[in-house]
Amino acid sequence: MKYEKESFDALMNRVRACTLCEAALPQAPRPVLAASEHSRIVIIGQAPGILAHDSATPWNDRSGDRLRRWMGIDTNTFYNEKLISLIPMGFCFPGYKNGADAPPRKECAPAWHHQLLSRINPSLTVLVGRYAQQFYCPKYKTLTEAVQSEAHASQSIIITPHPSGRNNRWLGKNPWFESSLVPALQQRVQALLEN
Repeated sequence: MKYEKESFDALMNRVRACTLCEAALPQAPRPVLAASEHSRIVIIGQAPGILAHDSATPWNDRSGDRLRRWMGIDTNTFYNEKLISLIPMGFCFPGYKNGADAPPRKECAPAWHHQLLSRINPSLTVLVGRYAQQFYCPKYKTLTEAVQSEAHASQSIIITPHPSGRNNRWLGKNPWFESSLVPALQQRVQALLEN
């Protein structure tokens, strides 16, 4: 294999130089992720929004603020790559569709996720939103079913809705998520970070 003995830094350089979907993007490719092969936790989200794209910082918006609250961690911990890797389903800002961010591009996860995750080997993977859930846990018909079922099925995967304000209605209909699953997520994260 061509890259068999490549360093993790070299792998990240290849990811950051990716132009697989350049023709379909509204702006020049700018993969936005943060990862270390030493991370205990991996967060797999959707795709960077325009604020994350412009700042080259994943989760650099209100959704990121809510996700950090759900996890019970501060900004410094969240962005400490030795603790947490931030890997989206689509690495570049996909543009807009129907007044909202477009879905993540489909090229990134098949091209890069296995290469990254096989080197990181996290203790906990947090799948944020429907796109990550469908890719990694396709057996569930709905995100609600996935969040409920996986919460009891695995110590290594936790599925959450996307923390966007667009999901406030889902959160209102499913108060058990914030009353039961969020504290369990915080305990799991804290246990890994203290280890």
